[in-house]
Amino acid sequence: MFRPKIPTMPTPTGTVTPPLVEPTAIVQHTPNPAPAPVAPAAPARPVVQLTPGTALALVGAGTAVVLVVGAVLVSMLLAVAVTAASVTVCAVVLRSLLNHQHKR
Repeated sequence: MFRPKIPTMPTPTGTVTPPLVEPTAIVQHTPNPAPAPVAPAAPARPVVQLTPGTALALVGAGTAVVLVVGAVLVSMLLAVAVTAASVTVCAVVLRSLLNHQHKR
């Protein structure tokens, strides 16, 4: 069930002629001399060195991002909670009005 189905190659129906092969001349080349050793290249990307000031700035930026994302998530949760409470209050008021009307 989980194995792929590999299609089979169809068999030829007519006469098959082999492809035409033309003989080619063999030419021998002299081997190229070995390349000279190359000095190691400088790294493509420079190494980043963190100074105490940049490390402090990175920590401050990370803290700010965490605080902002946390504030947004808490405000969204609070909005959902307020909406649910208001819907609950509306449902209770409507239920009491409908029950009061049936008792008359």
